[in-house]
Amino acid sequence: MGIFDSISEAIFGKAANAAPVPPSAPPSTTTTAQAPQTPQTPQTPQAPAPTQPKAAPSVQAVDIAAVLEKAVAAKKQKLHWRTSIVDLMKALDLDSGLEARKKLAKEFNYTGDTSDSAKMNVWLHKALMKKLADNGGKVPADLLD
Repeated sequence: MGIFDSISEAIFGKAANAAPVPPSAPPSTTTTAQAPQTPQTPQTPQAPAPTQPKAAPSVQAVDIAAVLEKAVAAKKQKLHWRTSIVDLMKALDLDSGLEARKKLAKEFNYTGDTSDSAKMNVWLHKALMKKLADNGGKVPADLLD
């Protein structure tokens, strides 16, 4: 599992567990009633139904700020997740050490000098916010510039 996968799981995990609520009971009841009348009609509604529940959980928007604010509130230290990749990772109880951040930089194809950790950290934070947004996260606009 990569560093981004760990971050993503920590943020989206709760939302993913709550999301799968497939509304397949009503269509099957309707399908059963129509089955004796027209055998081909039930097959057509059943094909699109499985596609919709699969797409819904991955598209569900998760409020990144709310999740991270809650995580920070649970800590006994002041963490600035909005500006610091280190604090963001600490808030999620993930390894925020330099090696972990270098691995994340590699996952994100960072081309800068990883020895310049300050520059890398700023880049990582911006890249992470964009990647979270691309994966269904609702990221505050001021963090996506």
